[in-house]
Amino acid sequence: MEISVLGSGYVGTTVAACFADLGHDVTAIDIDEDIVSAINDGEAPIHEPGLDELLATHARERITATTDYAAVPGTDVTFMALNTPSKADGSIDTSVMESAATMLGEAIAEKNETHRVVVKSTVVPGTTEEVIAPLIAEGSGGTVGEDFEIGMNPEFLREGSAVSDFQKPDKVVLGAETDAAMETMRTVFDPLVERVETSVVETGIREAEMIKYANNAFLAAKISTMNEIGNVCKEYGVDAYEVADAIGLDHRIGRAFLDSGVGWGGSCFPKDVAALIAAARDVGYDPSLLDAVVEVNDKQPRRMLGLLDDHVDVAGERVAVLGLSFKPGTDDIRESRAIPVIEGLLERGADVVGYDPVATGEMRERFPEIEYAASAGEALEDAVAAMVVTDWDEFAAIDQEFDRMADPVVVDGRRIVSRREGLVYEGLTW
Repeated sequence: MEISVLGSGYVGTTVAACFADLGHDVTAIDIDEDIVSAINDGEAPIHEPGLDELLATHARERITATTDYAAVPGTDVTFMALNTPSKADGSIDTSVMESAATMLGEAIAEKNETHRVVVKSTVVPGTTEEVIAPLIAEGSGGTVGEDFEIGMNPEFLREGSAVSDFQKPDKVVLGAETDAAMETMRTVFDPLVERVETSVVETGIREAEMIKYANNAFLAAKISTMNEIGNVCKEYGVDAYEVADAIGLDHRIGRAFLDSGVGWGGSCFPKDVAALIAAARDVGYDPSLLDAVVEVNDKQPRRMLGLLDDHVDVAGERVAVLGLSFKPGTDDIRESRAIPVIEGLLERGADVVGYDPVATGEMRERFPEIEYAASAGEALEDAVAAMVVTDWDEFAAIDQEFDRMADPVVVDGRRIVSRREGLVYEGLTW
């Protein structure tokens, strides 16, 4: 099929490249000329494993990029993969989606055939039908169900493994209210379904919108639940990971997302849980459990800092923060647990030095006043303490570098560092 993808962030670029790899001809549309140039040159505009290889293979052949919405009418279906950031109250900001919907409508106004539009952005129930579709209709002068069809296809792509998640999905969710829209989405994903064994969920648009929020809220709750259990384990001197291994054997629980630690961050969990809380309150429901999920997550960095306080006064002292991205495999620092840790250290008067394999540049924009090291060993040099916030594999191999510290206090928020003699080691929840 001929597919256009609006938005070239980590979701839009990933799905565009993966659609091309399925054999579709894809046009990526973005307002940023630098991003467009990078895609056309076969280079990923974001750090995402496997994405460079796909773009290098398909750029200017199965995938091209442009800033011009005039390319849309030449395609069969448009996927909207645009950002829906949080407002101050936690609700989603659909302004970018709304602008794109208007321009999309104007672009298809002169198209003779019915155009298909699929919302891939994360939006609360009702947004696709009540906000996006009317704007497309207004821009095109047409009618939904006649001049254009609309559907919803939520993404379940984790940063750091987005390509793999697309190519080997747990599920594909297709939301539509008409047979034509559903059939278009089936056709798009048929090559993927033929390649891998996966579940295809065909449902309504509102159900598809809600599935994404329910998915992420449940996973965030699972992490916070295990973190709370881990905090109790810590007080009793119990190894929370042995507890997790055991309860994970129960098929009703499962082992995934049971590694207790400093909490969740990134572009999805914080935003989606906050949006679901705001949406629930908007319709008069008080989501107290979800409030607690966020409260536990916010508590974990403070617990790390409290453990540090038990061992050393960091005022005027060098403290290393190892790991700045919100998770391994990405340079994304959005809602990274390193941010409140660094803020707490600065409040204590510490001289902070940060290190991350790929996210140093991003964190430097957030904290230009702190020092950044080129390696973990350099960060640890003469430090009185190390705060391990992200579980990059390379941190598991750190050993002799700890001997370069002035005072070898290690507070490990991810259980990535091995305990050994000569280290004052504190695990966050064990």
